[in-house]
This record gives sequence, C-alpha cells and structure tokens, in this order.
Amino acid sequence: MDYRQLGDTDLFISELSFGTWAIGGAWGKTNDQEALKGLERAMAAGVNFFDTADVYGDGHSEELLAKATKGKEDDIYIATKFCRAGDIHDPNNYSRAAIKAYCENSLKRLNRERIDLYQIHCPPFDILKDGSVFAVLDELEQEGKIRHYGVSVETVEEGLFCLKQPNVKALQVIFNIFRQKPLERLFPEAEAKGVGILARVPLASGLLTGKFSQTAQFEEDDHRHFNRNGDAFNVGETFAGLEFSKGVELSEQLRWIAEKRGNMTRAALRWILDQKAITTVIPGFKSVKQVEDNLQATSVPSFSDEELKRLKDFYHTSVHEHIRGVY
Repeated sequence: MDYRQLGDTDLFISELSFGTWAIGGAWGKTNDQEALKGLERAMAAGVNFFDTADVYGDGHSEELLAKATKGKEDDIYIATKFCRAGDIHDPNNYSRAAIKAYCENSLKRLNRERIDLYQIHCPPFDILKDGSVFAVLDELEQEGKIRHYGVSVETVEEGLFCLKQPNVKALQVIFNIFRQKPLERLFPEAEAKGVGILARVPLASGLLTGKFSQTAQFEEDDHRHFNRNGDAFNVGETFAGLEFSKGVELSEQLRWIAEKRGNMTRAALRWILDQKAITTVIPGFKSVKQVEDNLQATSVPSFSDEELKRLKDFYHTSVHEHIRGVY
C-alpha cells in the first residue's frame, strides 16, 4: 500500500481507502459481521483511512467503524460528514449549536475524542457562500474536536469556491471515468492550494464494474432503485448521473480497460489513482470479496498516455452530454 499526503496536512493516508455508505444502508441488504470482516481485511492490507457520514444508516456505519478500529484510534484515520440529518436548506442547520451537536454525536458513535477530517456533506451553494459554517469549523478545530475539515461538493463551481477558504484541507468529489470534468480546472487549482482530493462514486454505483445488464434489478431500499432519477437526492450520486440503460451501454464500450488488469473494477480504480491530484479513492463495499478485489487496483498496471487520451476522448464524445444534473 502506498500513502499520499492529504493536501498540506500532517496526514498520510492510503491511496486506496474505503467509503462506508454501503455497509450503513441504502444499498440493499447489509450484514454487520461481513462488514466488520471487510474493515479488518482492509486494515490488514494497510488501509488507514475510512470515510463515513452521520446519515449512513442513521449513524450505523460510524458505530461499525468504532468497533473495527477500537484500540487503533491513533493509526486509523476517520473522515465523517454532517448536515444532511437535518434540513440542508435551513440556515439554522448550520448554527454553532447545531454543528457542535452533530460533531458531538458523531464523536460518541465513533467512540473517539477527535475527528480526523470533518466534512460538510454536500450543502447548498448558498450555505457555503454565507461562510458562517467555516467559522464554526474553525472553532471546533481550535477546541481539538476535529483535526482538519473539508467539504463534500456536488459541482466544480462549489469546489472552486471552497478552495478560497483558507482552512479547507480536502474536497470530496464525484470522480470516475464517466465524470472527468474536475480534471480540467478543479484538480489543478486544488493542487496549487495544497488541498487534498477524495474521489467518491469511483465505480459509478457499480456501472464501471461491468457486471450490470440492461435487465438488472435493485432492492427497494437501494438508492440505485429509489434515486436512479434523483428523486431522493442529487442524481449525480447514483450511476454518476447517467440514466441506467445508457450507463450500461457506455460501460460495455469500456470492457477493453480490463485487459492486463484483471477486471473492470480494478481498472476503473487504477485510472483514478493515475491522476496525480488524487489523494485517495474511496470505493464502497459490502463483502470481504469486494474489499479484496478493490485492493488489487493498487497493483495492476497504470494506464499509458495513449490509453488516458482514449478515455479522455471517450468522455468528451460519448459520455459528457448524457450526464444529468449540474456538476
């Protein structure tokens, strides 16, 4: 496992880390014992960073991380997020009292005294532009409740705004072969500012595994069923904003990336790791097998310049126009 510095912070985190949305809920059936085994397997392989949120299973993924990392609090870094447990459009949701309550509740579930990276969880742009939320996070940092803070954003514009905030140390963005827009301006500016990048939705909700057919069905409590058209939250969080059947069609055209890399999953993650602005990629998982497969991405061949150009051209000519929502 290789480690990369998170922006200009003192944290060096595993280049491949894991998100815990799937083991918390909203991805169909979950199994806590399998989830804990998966977390253990990841840590045994050198993974020292996990991303979660207070709304993943109503805090359940935070509780699972507390169990898995007990006694390893100084060695395993945890990033969590806040704001979506309330009305994200209500300014009172970002008051000093509300944010501190969110923080204390996460600390309690995580069984920790400090959060390594505390992130605003995809708030409306107006909330970011108001700026008061950053002042409260500065206070939490000064109080020692959080080590660093960042923002999970939906759009490049929001990300560029956050880069202007002096103490934002990380941006979490949707980034994968189907969502290459951040490469153009956001990533170079983040690098220049010393801000880390966490790549989420790296497999486009599974499209980039190449395992789905046009007839694939998802359980009712799986966001790939109830949010496939953005009915519950931002459409970009599900299938990277692509309509499912178009996504399956496009993924079929990418089967070549698996050549010499084992499978499409490893190849898709490897492509992200090959982008120099990336600090870490955070695929989700529900089983030990998925953890092990994702880990293999760190050891498969990188993409050649010719392959990178081919994928860039593919995005601009075949994918970009089909992505729904503002990004």
